[in-house]
Amino acid sequence: MFKNELTYFNLLATDKESIFHTRYEEKLKLIGEELGKTYSMIIDGKRITQDIFFRDLSPIDARIIVARFPVGKEEDVIQAIHAAKRSFAEWSKLDYKERIRIFKKAEELMREKKYELATLLTYENGKNRYEAIAEVDEAIDFLQYYSYEMEINEGYIKQMFSVYPDERCYSVLKPYGVFAVIAPFNFPLAITTGMCSAAMITGNTVVLKPSSDTPLMAYKLCEILELANLPKGVINLVTGPGNIVGDTLIHSDKIDGVVFTGSKEVGLSIYSKANSKKQKPVITEMGGKNPAIVTPTANINKAVEGIAIASFSYSGQKCSACSLVYAHKKIYDEFVNRLIEFTSKLKVGNPIERDTFMGPLINSSAYEKYLKYINIARKDGKILFGGNYIVKDELRYGFYVEPTIVSDLKVDHEIMKKELFLPLLVVKAYSEFNEAINLCNDVEYGLTAGLYSNEKKEIEEFLNKIEAGVLYVNRARSATTGAMVGAQPFVGWKSSGISGKGAGGKYYLPLFMREQSQTICS
Repeated sequence: MFKNELTYFNLLATDKESIFHTRYEEKLKLIGEELGKTYSMIIDGKRITQDIFFRDLSPIDARIIVARFPVGKEEDVIQAIHAAKRSFAEWSKLDYKERIRIFKKAEELMREKKYELATLLTYENGKNRYEAIAEVDEAIDFLQYYSYEMEINEGYIKQMFSVYPDERCYSVLKPYGVFAVIAPFNFPLAITTGMCSAAMITGNTVVLKPSSDTPLMAYKLCEILELANLPKGVINLVTGPGNIVGDTLIHSDKIDGVVFTGSKEVGLSIYSKANSKKQKPVITEMGGKNPAIVTPTANINKAVEGIAIASFSYSGQKCSACSLVYAHKKIYDEFVNRLIEFTSKLKVGNPIERDTFMGPLINSSAYEKYLKYINIARKDGKILFGGNYIVKDELRYGFYVEPTIVSDLKVDHEIMKKELFLPLLVVKAYSEFNEAINLCNDVEYGLTAGLYSNEKKEIEEFLNKIEAGVLYVNRARSATTGAMVGAQPFVGWKSSGISGKGAGGKYYLPLFMREQSQTICS
């Protein structure tokens, strides 16, 4: 049976929280041995390097070099595609039970390395220890859940009805071939593991291009898969800029499918380019502009906690982050005042520190973007809380900003419509519940949404009318974020996705396969 990893939650529930902190901090003491190393690309099981390297800098402190990776060239991508194509012939024929065995071994290995991976993740993309271990847990969940789905579906070989007595009919799902996997910076282990494992466990091979902000997590995943005896060439890692590595992958007619997590603009561009020469599946998750509604019957404590966590955890750098709140005019002032009070107590600082809630933004571009939209918000609306860089002491070497709450923006303002990927939350009052529903739906995205209400009719209306793929009602642990593998399929509607099926759900693996009808006559 499948069971979520939940490392911190399980230790906390059994009064063993100290074990978590001890193990994490033990690995922190050894982090210096890992930082600053030079790594290679991995193509057909071989370590491939180049003359030019780029630096993987820590957002905690930009003076810290986490790792150095090669700047991949077009020929590296082509070589990786050829290796994946050669490996596909044998890998796709391998019994699905053997593929499951490899991924279960990878799951065990990742579990053994979870604290090491969590500390490296903190340094590479700035997550605090709680979010870092949760991300490693999610990666383990993906490995476990997709193995479980392959197993219970018996490799997706289904016997059909037979029309004639001398015929036996089957529906067989078969892999496409080589998948390009283009991964994001914000979940460089979990989302990367999820996309790669889904492609490979279904019989495809992979060429992986990680974000240049977080290539180390992708490399560590490949190492684990090697130790689990994944055959050479089944996964190939090519590092470097999107305009070289990514574009070469997308334009190649040797690529049979693409899976991508990132912005809407890039996702739609990939879809168009990937299908310019031949038709192929493009599986995307493309961000969100995620709203929450707070009604007069809401538990205000739950709403405040859930919305603040959803808006400001990982500095708002989640495609599911809450960025819009519509609170009923009767409770608007109380809700906003308590939200500001709660947010003011969230510690922003170095994420290696135990009590830090919000760490840095990922890089200087995000840092500059924050200033741009803060200035716009200050000009066109009212900043109720936050709105500043944090540059005191050692924090001046990283990309630290305040969680920010904004009001008084017009409903058609760009901040109300665009995905910003920043810790910036807009609050607005509403009069009628249907008005709030319409405002929530009046964005081009449809990823997640939350509701706080104890009125049955409002809950039913929310669930029936909200145009988003992941909905939460009265959730204190987070209004719009925190989907769990196997429980809440992470699916985007509208401009948040293309496939209409969610990662970590029952319908995800079939996206990586095509159906073949087989009839055998006696």
